[in-house]
Amino acid sequence: MTILKVERLYKTYSGVGGCLEILKDLTFEVERGAMVAIMGASGSGKTTLLHLLGALDVPDRGKIEVGGQDITRYTAREKVLYRRREVGYIFQQFNLVSSLTALENIELPLLYAGVPYRRAREQAERSLESVGLMDRADHRPALLSGGEQQRVAIARALVHGPHLLLADEPTGNLDSRNARLVLDLLKRVQGQLGQTILLVTHDPWVAEQADCIFYLRDGVLEKGG
Repeated sequence: MTILKVERLYKTYSGVGGCLEILKDLTFEVERGAMVAIMGASGSGKTTLLHLLGALDVPDRGKIEVGGQDITRYTAREKVLYRRREVGYIFQQFNLVSSLTALENIELPLLYAGVPYRRAREQAERSLESVGLMDRADHRPALLSGGEQQRVAIARALVHGPHLLLADEPTGNLDSRNARLVLDLLKRVQGQLGQTILLVTHDPWVAEQADCIFYLRDGVLEKGG
């Protein structure tokens, strides 16, 4: 079953030198439960594409359907609800709140979504346990290793059961050992939960762990072998 469908997607940015076409006529589909990697040079539009899929930006034209709903037609309020309920985001820089513990970081998006405190705490505990870090629940980010911080970030992205998990260079700030641990975790999440994952990476080894690879070149998306 198709969970993500992108049709004739274009995105252009205006600058001092004129208009720069970042994405040109992108059309592709992702099946539910698949892990898809997107590769490309810096500035090729990989992060721009993730922002569009996460409703953090709007395309010039084209359609993005997630779970059968065209998110490009969403109102501002509907986009907020979409980000809170239907999509999870993993950042290269982890983006954890330094003043909060690991557990508090995970429950924060639930509290913003209006989930009652007790239920948010229970969901956050289950999510933290799923990444093997309950013994770090009371630790703030500064007391966690880079790999542990990324695992907390993954738990936070998964805590609300999103349809789509978007990962922007999830191993980019990690050494090879921690990168493998994080990729193993994402593969386990995909296999056990049937989670759909779309990740951006520069690392060929990371991309090879995915079910299929797309390459962004000069704004055009090409499917790899």
